Amino acid sequence: MKVAVACDHAGFELKETVVNKIKELGHDVLDCGCDGTQRVDFPDYAAKAGTLLQEKKADRAVLICGSGIGMCIAANKMRGVYACVCHDAYSAHQGVEHDNMNALCLGALVIGKHVAEEAVQRFLAASYFNEGNYKKRVDKVLALEEKM
Repeated sequence: MKVAVACDHAGFELKETVVNKIKELGHDVLDCGCDGTQRVDFPDYAAKAGTLLQEKKADRAVLICGSGIGMCIAANKMRGVYACVCHDAYSAHQGVEHDNMNALCLGALVIGKHVAEEAVQRFLAASYFNEGNYKKRVDKVLALEEKM
């Protein structure tokens, strides 16, 4: 799996942990920056990773900022990007399985390294159920995206 990883300055330190975990799990990392702790604007980096999802050059994305919220809001403005803040392993896999989430947002100032690693592992191991009520509900979300 190809995983785009992006962060802002607040997420930079956690990004290294996340990148190492993704590689340890055998996936390819597409590093979208940022490259240090100098202040940057999170929407620029959410857009880089989101574009890779839209272009199908990445299968999933992990977006990291201070709270995870800014990255989540920015990423969800992009058609075909379904981002959620998850600070636990259950939400990280359930969001994929039930809701077809393709971007995991983490808050570096909220979540510890070990919990982040577990969330990333569960996010990448999960598959969308794509049947029954799950499909029906995701199809309704897709219809909203087309309509709005």
